[in-house]
Amino acid sequence: MDSGWEKIWQTVRAEFADVTNEEEVTRILLRLLMAAMLGAVLGFEREHKGKSAGVRTHMLVSMGAALFVLAPSMAGADEQALSRVIQGIVAGIGFLGAGTILKGNGKDTSHVKGLTTAAGLWMTAAIGTAAGMGREATALISTVLALLVLATMPMLVDKVEGENDEKQQEEGSEKH
Repeated sequence: MDSGWEKIWQTVRAEFADVTNEEEVTRILLRLLMAAMLGAVLGFEREHKGKSAGVRTHMLVSMGAALFVLAPSMAGADEQALSRVIQGIVAGIGFLGAGTILKGNGKDTSHVKGLTTAAGLWMTAAIGTAAGMGREATALISTVLALLVLATMPMLVDKVEGENDEKQQEEGSEKH
């Protein structure tokens, strides 16, 4: 009876033998936590603006992308294999992003909503990929830049459009 339980125990140990030391555990935790935190930052910005994909979605996309490159990398995959994994992430996130894009119905069928959220998910996947590959500084810098785009560009666009509206009103009143 002991030999049966011993075989089961050895099998269980072998199944969890992919992490052999504290350094690997630390590396896994650091990369996945970094991906999760950076995804949360972008997700919070989207959620704060009332968009459909929020904190949890962005965290999961970022962590998923990180795990997709981390696991094969730790298993010894070469650069070509990782390149194919990254191609799969990019294609897969495209389907997820497509689900966030809605075309207006009714009178204004040309109005499209969700493009920025879809692009944000795409960017979040790229950030997670960078974190998963151990490029934490690149992931952090990319997150800061993405956050700047999401936070500042609407204000800049509103300002430019406001100035254009004022010009058009002035030109219209000069004609009368």
